[in-house]
Amino acid sequence: MLSIAELPKYESYKDSGYEWLGKVPESWGLLANKHIFKIKKNLVGKRSAEYDLLSLTLKGVIKRDMENPEGKFPAEFDTYQEVKPGDFVFCLFDVEETPRAVGLSPFDGMITGAYTVLEADPGFDSQFLYYFYLNLDGKKRLKPLYRGLRNTIPKESLLSFKTFVPTFEQQQDIARFLDKKTTQIDEAIAIKEQQIALLKERKQIIIQKAVTQGLDPTVPMKDSGVDWIGEIPAHWDIKKLRYLGVTQNGISAGAEYFGEGSPFVSYGDVYKNRQLPELVAGLAKSTDSDQKIYSVMDGDVFFTRTSETVDEIGFASICFRDIEKATFAGFLIRFRPRTDLLIKEFSKYYFNAELLRKYFVKEMNLVIRASLSQELLKNLSVVLPPVSEQLEIYKYLEKKLHQIDDAISIQILQIEKLKEYKTTLINSAVTGKIRITPDMVEA
Repeated sequence: MLSIAELPKYESYKDSGYEWLGKVPESWGLLANKHIFKIKKNLVGKRSAEYDLLSLTLKGVIKRDMENPEGKFPAEFDTYQEVKPGDFVFCLFDVEETPRAVGLSPFDGMITGAYTVLEADPGFDSQFLYYFYLNLDGKKRLKPLYRGLRNTIPKESLLSFKTFVPTFEQQQDIARFLDKKTTQIDEAIAIKEQQIALLKERKQIIIQKAVTQGLDPTVPMKDSGVDWIGEIPAHWDIKKLRYLGVTQNGISAGAEYFGEGSPFVSYGDVYKNRQLPELVAGLAKSTDSDQKIYSVMDGDVFFTRTSETVDEIGFASICFRDIEKATFAGFLIRFRPRTDLLIKEFSKYYFNAELLRKYFVKEMNLVIRASLSQELLKNLSVVLPPVSEQLEIYKYLEKKLHQIDDAISIQILQIEKLKEYKTTLINSAVTGKIRITPDMVEA
């Protein structure tokens, strides 16, 4: 990987006039966008069926899948505007909150009229301009142009904004260099993401084998009687969850109930954590009665109960310590097991084994929102090793998975460094901090 500090610089620089930008190459020009871009507003009207539907995302401008739609669509697309390959798509409202406010379309299609579509003059390299504004958007450098509560950039302000541009040949060199290097970086990131996926898959295999077959491969086995579980050790038991403890839906109340008071376990606390945090951020004005009925105690297992998709249902988080005066959300189900049959340590891994996803996905009652009923949860089959073995399995998994988690953390750190390098490389190239030469493009 090229060291940015070692890359060549321009011979002389001048003050850009922007504190965040600092100095730019002496040879670069400063040009208002009205000389670079032209606003387009070609509505598709009654011809919308002839166009692909496009969206602006973190991955740039993409085609939407109309046959398997995600999200909401309007009844008609008459007010949508035409987009051609090479057109820029800007989101000029809610700019601060929008993850990606600029895109360069590779497609013919249509996009919501809420966006601003621009066409670059052929005397400028569109790919260079895209990298330039992608760099600005990444750090929200257009903040001085915001107006109103929605952080809107007026079109005339964008057209008055000045872009620093090198010669056309330099623009091309910079764009080609960044195309090449960012592709290499993205490929390296993809390999590491694949390695992370394989490590996570390995984790699930280890968990599933341990919680359904135990740690001794020589013990006699028997059929569990449950197709998605398969064989289990002959001396283990298996029972429906209904016979192992009691379940309780969480508290439902109006908005005024939340925001202050006593600890409150939210949907997010459970969905994001396999072991419930001892300190939860949520607060609720719960009464003594609420805190008794909806208590959060050592050994409790909380399941996500409702969501818009099946994929978010049935995730479990296990409480390892009482949370005093706490209550929990109505979008959750609490299962309080008998500790002589099922201990929290084994619960942490059994209820988060991948094989349980098959059960929930298969059995889920999907109407408008996916919803896990207590009855469905109570019908879940639970494998029960002797309590002493449950603890052994927990200790084994804690040690084994910690090693895999360390390997995943290393990959994540390396990905973050690659992303940081990519951002710095783009910034350095499009602001003239480094000089891109034709031989660097070909190298």
